[in-house]
Order: sequence, then C-alpha cells, then structure tokens
Amino acid sequence: MLMSQDQTSISWLDTKPPKSVIYVSFGSVSAIEINKFLEIAWGLANSNHPFLWVVRPGLIRGSEWIELLPSEFLETVDGRGHIVKWAPQQQVLAHPVVGAFWTHNGWNSTLESICEGIPMICMPCFGDQMVNARYVSHVWKVGVQLENGLKRTNIENAIRTLMEEEEGKQIKERMLELKKKANSCLKLGGSSFESLRSLTSYISSF
Repeated sequence: MLMSQDQTSISWLDTKPPKSVIYVSFGSVSAIEINKFLEIAWGLANSNHPFLWVVRPGLIRGSEWIELLPSEFLETVDGRGHIVKWAPQQQVLAHPVVGAFWTHNGWNSTLESICEGIPMICMPCFGDQMVNARYVSHVWKVGVQLENGLKRTNIENAIRTLMEEEEGKQIKERMLELKKKANSCLKLGGSSFESLRSLTSYISSF
C-alpha cells in the first residue's frame, strides 16, 4: 500500500525534547478491533509521554479513521500527541527526539529501528512478526514485549519501563551496541557488504 507521507510528523517532532517521544506504527497491513484501539489510545495518554501515532485508514476494523476517539482523549493529549495517516518512518526513527518505537515487528520496521538505535515496544500480529518480536525482547534484549494482553495499564507499564526505569537504560545501551554491529555489516569488509558483492559478482559472471 502506497500512502503519502505526512511531513507534519517531522515539524511536530522538532518541538519536543531529545529522546522523549514514542513513535507508534503497526505497518501497512495489520488491523485491530476498536476496543483494542481505545486501550492503545488511553495507554498512550496515561503514560504522560509525547507520542507520534500512525493510524492509517483500515487499521481499525469497522472505522474510517479516528472518528471513534472520544473528545476526552483528544483534550487530554492535546499538544502531547500527534496522529497522522502515514509518516516518513526512516526520518522519524532518525530524529533525535524519538526514544522508543512501538511496532508490529515486521522485518523492515525491526531493521530500521535497530539501524537507528531505537528500543522497541513489541506488538506482533502474525507471521514472522512473532519470531522477530521474540528476538528483540528475549534474545537481543533491545525491547519489551506486551505479554499480558492489550490493556491500558500494561501499555503504560511497558512505556514507563522503557522510558523511565533502570531496565530501560540497560535496554538502550544494548540497542546502541546492536546498532554499531548492524552498521559495521554495511561497511567495506562487513558481512552484508561482502554478501552483496558476492551476489553481484556471481550474477555478473553469466
């Protein structure tokens, strides 16, 4: 699915303190029920952290867009939350005010987050996302997974763990180390660089 990127995402981020914003995006395919959507909304509101939330058309089953968000929620997060239909994700993740990425853990999103050194809150939906999220949270330990249902209290606790607590600091340190390893793979002599060079040499040999 191709959608125009809302550049207000970047201008809004420019107004926030370093590493303070939670970026929330669940990709271009996933769909969720309205009750879960509202739990996400109130979890973000109750965390008291600023957030950039991608709510694409089709994300909420039975709804056109965000018309079902209560006015009380919009008043609570006014100025602290910014909701768009689609965002320039790589630019967002590279922005210095982004401190966490709440993601469905599609492989592209997972890699983009690692390459920018952004810790993740994991909410996989289907397929390889389950394995990707498990690696992020339990193997590489560069994120936290929402384990006990999509409830606002669990969401708030996951955000606070990553953004405020000592465990979150340790996760961020591990993520920065993983970022270094990922970026080194792309340099001359790195594993990804050499694999791609080997592939292009093989194709050119025909």
